[in-house]
Amino acid sequence: MPPEEDLIELKFRLYDGTDIGPFHYPPSSTVASLKDRIFSDWPKDKKIIPRTANDIKLINAGKILENSKTVGQCQAPFGELPKAVITMHVVVQPSLAKSKTEKKVDEIPRKHICSCAIL
Repeated sequence: MPPEEDLIELKFRLYDGTDIGPFHYPPSSTVASLKDRIFSDWPKDKKIIPRTANDIKLINAGKILENSKTVGQCQAPFGELPKAVITMHVVVQPSLAKSKTEKKVDEIPRKHICSCAIL
């Protein structure tokens, strides 16, 4: 069995329905390395662009994949399908620290004013 047959073919579906890939990965590749590849290949003409690879979330079979998992661990539900391309969905979600900081900045100018008029 040649080594190419051990590779897993993945493509990554972006929010607007376009794809990055497909690419072939060994089962030992980590989710973190997939995110790095997606970040480097991200189309520059998109409205939503991740700032770092950590802003990218990968979803496969309805589960958000952890950075430490390998591709082999993530493909378990599809193990019976011979040579099928596995599509993983890509979500851009800024890290929580940035979101909290941005929220505080946004909330400062907003002042709730309540008024009543009795006629």
